Amino acid sequence: FPPIEIFANIIDNILNREFISRPDWTSYAEIAALVIFGIVLSFLLPRLKAFPSAVVTVVLLLLWNGAAVFLFTSQGIWMEMTYPTMLLGLGYVVQVTKRFMFTEKRKEKVESDSLETNKMLGLSFQGQGMLDLAYEKFMKVPIDGEDESIKDHLYNLALDFERKRQFNKSVSIYEHIKTAGNFRDIDDKIEKLTKAGDSMIFGSGKLGGGGGESTMIIDGSEMTPTLGRYEVLKELGKGAMGIVYLGRDPKINRQVAIKTMRFDEVEEDQIKDVKERFFREAEAAGRLNHPNIVAIYDAGDEHDLAYIAMELLAGVDLSDYIVKLKDKRVPPRVAIKMAGQVADALNYAGKQGIVHRDIKPANIMLLKNGNVKVTDFGIARVVESSKTQTGVVLGTPSYMSPEQVVGTKVDGRSDLFSLGVMLYEM
Repeated sequence: FPPIEIFANIIDNILNREFISRPDWTSYAEIAALVIFGIVLSFLLPRLKAFPSAVVTVVLLLLWNGAAVFLFTSQGIWMEMTYPTMLLGLGYVVQVTKRFMFTEKRKEKVESDSLETNKMLGLSFQGQGMLDLAYEKFMKVPIDGEDESIKDHLYNLALDFERKRQFNKSVSIYEHIKTAGNFRDIDDKIEKLTKAGDSMIFGSGKLGGGGGESTMIIDGSEMTPTLGRYEVLKELGKGAMGIVYLGRDPKINRQVAIKTMRFDEVEEDQIKDVKERFFREAEAAGRLNHPNIVAIYDAGDEHDLAYIAMELLAGVDLSDYIVKLKDKRVPPRVAIKMAGQVADALNYAGKQGIVHRDIKPANIMLLKNGNVKVTDFGIARVVESSKTQTGVVLGTPSYMSPEQVVGTKVDGRSDLFSLGVMLYEM
């Protein structure tokens, strides 16, 4: 404004006695505002959520400053509104900042606790053999985080998958580890296991998908494969059911023979029924306890491969023994002794309600002490009075009884017929 207007306004205010005043009570009002704002900042805002606390702060600021402006413009009363306003404004900013930082720290702590929990759960699941659950938990922990131990845990998990012949999962873990940089020998592992996966025993998606030549022993793999709790050491041979392996029970350090059953020719919708029959047969054979019958220790399945762990015998089967004799016959006394032991074993099994259905030289083991043991009750079936065992042809045609050939119900006499054929062959 021009100076003359300013002077005119001052003279007018003097003449009309319109002065700016500051009564004594304004100081008390300012102190009261400071106290009230301090109480709000100390006790009220910390208990409110973000939006309500912002509303309370804005309302208080508008009331305080609005009252100060109104008193100044209408009555010429001047109040020091700056300090209470700064206290409330800065206090609110501090509260928000503190809350944000606390929330972030708490979030970091929760995330840290969550990562540690996932890691511990993964180790627990891995220790219990639940590898898929362990994999799920470990994958929730950042591979490139501050915790370097997760690489070791994932590496060990990949080794466990390798032992279980789940090469695809093992390779995926190694590749996941590789995203955080090179680690140990994962490049060699990826290359070897990728090749092994192409010919692995489960490659086709069916049980025993590798076909007749499939094996669990993979060249180039440094890990000992396992079936259930058993370590698979080497391949012993191939039988009617599948491949037979030399295994070891690590809990009691006992060597066993592990017979696997492949279902590569079984339709997908029939696999469940075939596996149930397999375990019924294994359960029946496991009840047999006779000096001339191979003892069954355990049965199970893993990733669509069924197996039976049984007594490991030192000897040869009768078919190999007969072949080695060439044109000679088994000495009569020896043949009668063998036949008598087999007949005794079949008589015992018959009393238990079990028919072997596949008596032949290949299923008779000749031990070093001259005794024999009947093997492969794996295709035997429990003869129950409530079930009719007809319409099913199981066994080797050359040794079958007529009843078995035509698929009618058979009993222990059918096994005796097969034993007679075998005795004639000897």
